[in-house]
Formats: sequence, C-alpha cells, structure tokens
Amino acid sequence: MKKFTTLLLLFLLVSVLSFAQDKTDRVKVGVQFNPSLSANEFPFERRIKSSWVARGLLRFGLAAYLNAEVGAGYGQYAGYATFQDYYKTMIVPVDFRLLIKFAEADTYPYLFLGAGGMYYKVDNLPELTNPNGDFPKEVKDKGMAGFAPVGLGLQIDLGGGVAMDLNAGASFTTTDNLNYYKDGDAPDAYYFAGLGLLFGSPGPHDDDMDGLMSDFEEQIGTDPLNPDTDGDGLKDGQEVNKYKTDPLNQDTDGDGLNDGAEVNKHMTNPLKADTDGDGLNDREELIDYKTDPLKKDTDSDGLTDGEEVNNYKTDPLKADTDMDLLKDGEEVMNYKTNPLRPDTDEDGLKDSEELLTYKTDPLNKDTDGGTVNDGPEVKRGTNPLDPEDDVMKVGKPIVLEGITFATNSSEITPESAETLEKAFQTLNNNPDVIVEIAGHTDNVGSNASNQKLSQRRADAVKQWLVNKGVSPSRMVAKGYGEERPMAPNDTPENKLKNRRIEFMRLK
Repeated sequence: MKKFTTLLLLFLLVSVLSFAQDKTDRVKVGVQFNPSLSANEFPFERRIKSSWVARGLLRFGLAAYLNAEVGAGYGQYAGYATFQDYYKTMIVPVDFRLLIKFAEADTYPYLFLGAGGMYYKVDNLPELTNPNGDFPKEVKDKGMAGFAPVGLGLQIDLGGGVAMDLNAGASFTTTDNLNYYKDGDAPDAYYFAGLGLLFGSPGPHDDDMDGLMSDFEEQIGTDPLNPDTDGDGLKDGQEVNKYKTDPLNQDTDGDGLNDGAEVNKHMTNPLKADTDGDGLNDREELIDYKTDPLKKDTDSDGLTDGEEVNNYKTDPLKADTDMDLLKDGEEVMNYKTNPLRPDTDEDGLKDSEELLTYKTDPLNKDTDGGTVNDGPEVKRGTNPLDPEDDVMKVGKPIVLEGITFATNSSEITPESAETLEKAFQTLNNNPDVIVEIAGHTDNVGSNASNQKLSQRRADAVKQWLVNKGVSPSRMVAKGYGEERPMAPNDTPENKLKNRRIEFMRLK
C-alpha cells in the first residue's frame, strides 16, 4: 500500500508540472462523489449495497473541444453473496481520462474515456457456497488491477471559477476478485453516477488557445472560440502581440496578400504594402511583374522596380530593356538617352555605339554639326566628329572608289552597291547640293571610244541615283574619257586608278 501511495503522488505531481504552463481557468481541480452499483456474477438484487467512489481530479485543456483529466480516489465495492452474507472491498483507483467536448464554452456536455489502475483489498470475506454446487475458482483478497472508465458528463459553469460536474458511466476492470468470487472468465465492473465541484482561477481565460484572453477578444471583436478569426493563417494572439496586424482583417496593409502568406511564405512586411519601398506593392511585384518584393531593384540596373514600371515603362526584370548594351539606369541617369529606344537620336547608330565606339552624342543626330548625320558619316567612312568632311567642297573632286563596270561596258557591277549607297546618303542628307558626276578611262582604245564609254558610265551612275530618289536636276553627268588621268598609264595599277567615277560639288 505504501508503494502504491508513493506512485500515486508521483503521477499527480508529473501531471501538474506538465500542464502548469496553462495560465487560464482551463486548469481546474475538483472533487467528485460517485455512488456506484457493482456488476459481477451475482444476481442484480444482490448487488444493491453501499458502493461508492470519492475522487479528486485535475482537469485541463489540450485543444479546442478536447480536455484531459487525471484523478485518484478511494471507494468501496460491495454487495451480497447471499441474502445474509456480503462482501466489501476497498478500492483505490488512479486514472487518466480524455474529455471530448460537445461545445466550446464554459458550460459543455462531454464524452469521457480513460484508463488507469487500482489497488483493491477485500475487507469483508463472505463465506460462500456455490449456487450450482460446484467449488468456486480460486480468488485473491488483494492486489492490483487495471480499469477503463467510460461515460458521459456535463460541466456547468457557476461563475467565479467554480463549476458543477455531473457524470455517469461504467468502469471495466481486469480482475474478477473484487467480489471475492470467481465463477467464470468475465472480470468485475461497476456502474456509477455522481456529482462534483470544480475550482479554477476566476480570472481571464483563453478558450481557443490563441494567446489572447477571451474577455480581451470580446473587447477587440475577435472570436474567442476561433484561434484565427480572420482566417489569414496567423493566430489572433500572433497578430496582436507579435506582428501588430489586424486580427479582423486578412490583409492588414491592403497589398492584396493575406497576412499569413506575407509572414510565412513571402517574408514580406504585413504592415507595409510596399515592403522594399520601390513604388510597387508586394502583390504587384509577386503576381503582376514577378519582381522581388524584398529588393528595390530586381534587375540591378540602377532603377527601382517602381520607377521602371510607372515612370519609364522599362522591363524591371531586364537590365537593358532596349538591348543597346547600356543599362536602363545608365541611360536614364547618366546619358539621358531613351531606355526604350536603342537609337535615341535616330541617326543610325545605337546609343552604346555612339558613346563607347565613336564618342558621338547619342542625343544629337549630327554631333559635329557638319550637316551629315553621325550614322551616314560612319557608313561612308567620314569622321562624325569632324565637320570639315561632312560635305564635298565646291570644285574639289572626290573619287568614289569601289564603283566598277563590266569590261568595255557601262553596266555597273554588284560590288559597286556599297559605294553608290554612300553617295546616295550624302546627296539625300544634303538636299541643296548639286554635283557633277564625272566618268574617266585609261588610254586603252581610241580617244573617241573612251570619251563615249566614260559618258555612258557617268550616265549609268546618275540613273542609279535617280532610281533611288535623287532629283536628276541635282546631278550633271559628264564623260572626260582619257583626258584627265590621275597617274601615268604605264602600269596596270595606274590604269586602274585612271578608270574612275568622281563627284565634284558644283553648288
């Protein structure tokens, strides 16, 4: 008996320490008195005698709709073996019970089931005679046994931390010795019904275990029986105490993301619609633009995501939106070029080519102011930083190297197209210029035939330019034959130099 008592005290101590952290009146201590009715081999009318169990208990909350209870008691299991002879057995039960609540409130009905152990000792040994004439099986007058209580109950809140407890059920044991009679294999049991009182702190309590006291929840409007009133994935206590968010509003900062998703998934600030302060709210960044809501400048181009989307219409996921080899931020802040146009001044050169290769002004079509745009100058081989070479000088011929013809013919070869294109660009960019197109030959053949050939070739070049759109009134074609050689006609190389087309500005 001493060992059993020590074990009982240790069990109760561990239970109290395990749940002492619960600061609400879900922790209640109480007493119950349960009159009982034995159930065993004897007929019903012989079981009616003063059986009872007095029990102390500790009841606490585990979760919504679920409580637990540890208890220990002392009682008497009694009945008649015959109409004159009776048994009386002392029982000391210790058990753990789960209470399944049918309502989440201070007053609630519940179903309970549990398991435990008991010490028993038969205090009054009946002198039994077997009713069937057989000798009874061997029994013990004391020992340990297990038992399982099941039943229904009702806790009624009386206020001030006090509650009444009504319960009824049955306890099924693992021994057949309680009535000191064994005539079969069925173990003994007993039915009980009783009344109890429970005592807990009359102070605030947390019914839904969300970290907020129920009376405080009633003050702020949250549901004291729902740990997450607004259904945003954060408990009301977390919202109020930790994150300072609104437990009645799924999306405190109004950015289109609920508070739980911001805290648990995206790591954004549920109190700040634009966590990184880039001008876009967190939902826009995550869903609309796929940018990083924790990084102002997702593509690291020197512009915030908000500036790119709202001000410059550039791509916040692409550092160089127009693919001109300059970052959007460099174009906007350093060079003042258009990050959406690779050639801001539309001179035929990309902004990066002007800045990095030719050192021209990407905001000025004609950097040197010589009347020819930078792009055409680069294409024709003149210096876009030198105005002197932009336009031909009046009376000074320029050899159009690269214009060739079929032998003894005025048919222009395909290889001449690049040089002719440059000539066209020069005339097209300078609409006031009038030129002479001069044809020249070497001294092979007669002078008369060379004169005619040079004229046909000059006419062919003029017609090519007319076909491109240059007004014929701006060009004079003239053949000089072999009269104006550039070099002596004494070698093949010098003769090649003499077979040429020249432009000379007349006006």
